[in-house]
Amino acid sequence: MPSPSVIYIGADHAGFALKESVKRHLHDREIDIEDLGAHVLDMNDDYPTYATRVAGVVRENPRSLGILVCGSAEGICIAANKFDGIRAGIGFSIPAARSLRNDDDGNVLCLSGKIDAVDAPLAIVDAFINTQFSGEERHERRVKEITNIEEAE
Repeated sequence: MPSPSVIYIGADHAGFALKESVKRHLHDREIDIEDLGAHVLDMNDDYPTYATRVAGVVRENPRSLGILVCGSAEGICIAANKFDGIRAGIGFSIPAARSLRNDDDGNVLCLSGKIDAVDAPLAIVDAFINTQFSGEERHERRVKEITNIEEAE
């Protein structure tokens, strides 16, 4: 897969500051992004809203990627993975982000806005964006197995 056509980003209140930092970082790298919210810090917003927005458009745009941020990264990741065709994972380190793309053809990176990652968050974002799916037979087989689970539901 070539470079993503666009990266959709979203975050709740607990991930808002990190999302804004990621947005500036991607803008500085001249990467096409679309911020799907939150657009203002609101302590009453909920992560499923932003997971739904980002996962929905990534699902409809197969060449795109998504980045989601909430307090732990876990809730927003669970919500995003409810969408068929979404393979979201938590980027707690550079190797985890690379593995998400290389091995699992991950299309949504989830980050924590409150818990320190092993590596710097912007380096994790870069690793995710710069890594391509390997297409190795064993990885293709496993992604197909995930697709089969989605289709059986």
